[in-house]
Amino acid sequence: MSEPEIEDLVGDSSPSFEHVLSCVFGVRDHESRTYVVLLNNPGSTIAELAEELDRDRSNVNRSLSTLLEKGLVERQRRLLDSGGYVYQYTAVPLSEAKERLHAALDEWVADVHDAIDGFEPEEL
Repeated sequence: MSEPEIEDLVGDSSPSFEHVLSCVFGVRDHESRTYVVLLNNPGSTIAELAEELDRDRSNVNRSLSTLLEKGLVERQRRLLDSGGYVYQYTAVPLSEAKERLHAALDEWVADVHDAIDGFEPEEL
């Protein structure tokens, strides 16, 4: 199954937040769901997220890697009293995600407008 793309939003008059996030940032639906769960559970570990999402840890880890690459999640290392460490993940604030969504959509719309303006009769 291919990743949702921004063009998938065209014609959808009331898309869900997760669908918009998936289409605009090119992430899969389960990655968008991971972001939303992190909004409500900041500082979660992979194990905690795996339980909350009912997914195995390796899948959650891959989702988090993608979200980190997209700048939607932050990771902090916490030292454990027993030695070692664990990573805790927190979603960037919703307001920041919304700003990034608006900026990405505005850029896409500008590109489409430029494409329209560039159409010439011999290309049609």
